[in-house]
Amino acid sequence: MAAAAWYSCLDPELETLRGRARRAIHAHNRQPPAEPATMSAPLRALFAACGPDCLVEAPFHASYGCHIHLGARVYINANCVILDSARVEIGDGTMIGTGAQIICAQHHKDPAERARGMEIALPVTIGSDVWIGAGAIVMPGVTLGRGAIVGAGAVVTRDVAEGQTVVGAPARPL
Repeated sequence: MAAAAWYSCLDPELETLRGRARRAIHAHNRQPPAEPATMSAPLRALFAACGPDCLVEAPFHASYGCHIHLGARVYINANCVILDSARVEIGDGTMIGTGAQIICAQHHKDPAERARGMEIALPVTIGSDVWIGAGAIVMPGVTLGRGAIVGAGAVVTRDVAEGQTVVGAPARPL
C-alpha cells in the first residue's frame, strides 16, 4: 500500500489493522458528549498525527486511521468517511462538511482482479484553511491547495489550485 503498488485488501495483516481502527472508532462514536467538545482519546491514539484543537464529530469512519495526519484546528463534521489506505494529510484550519468522503483506494478494473481484492492506494493531500462542503467526495491521488473550497456534493477527481473554488461532478473551477 505504502509503495502505491497493487495489493490485496484481503490480506490478514490489513484486516488486523482495520479491526484496530474499528475498535477505536467505535469507542469514539459511542462516547458521551463532552463540554467543551474534544477529540476522543481512542481516535487521537489511532491517527498518525493530530494537532491541537482538532475535533471529529461522531459518527465517523476510517478504514485504518493510522494513515491520517491532522494539522491544528481541523474540524471534521458528522458522518465523514476517510478511506485511508494511503497517507491523508489535512492541513491547519481545514473544515470538512458533514457526509464528506476522502478516498485513497481504487479497486482494480478487471473483475477477476477485483474479486481477489486487488486495489491501489494513492495519497490525498489537503492544504491549510481548506473548506470541503457537505457530501463532497475527494478521490484518490488528489491535492487540494491552501485555501481551496470544494462545493457541497462535488466529486473532486483532479488537483485543486491554491485559493480555487470547485463545484459539480466532476468538480470544475467556478
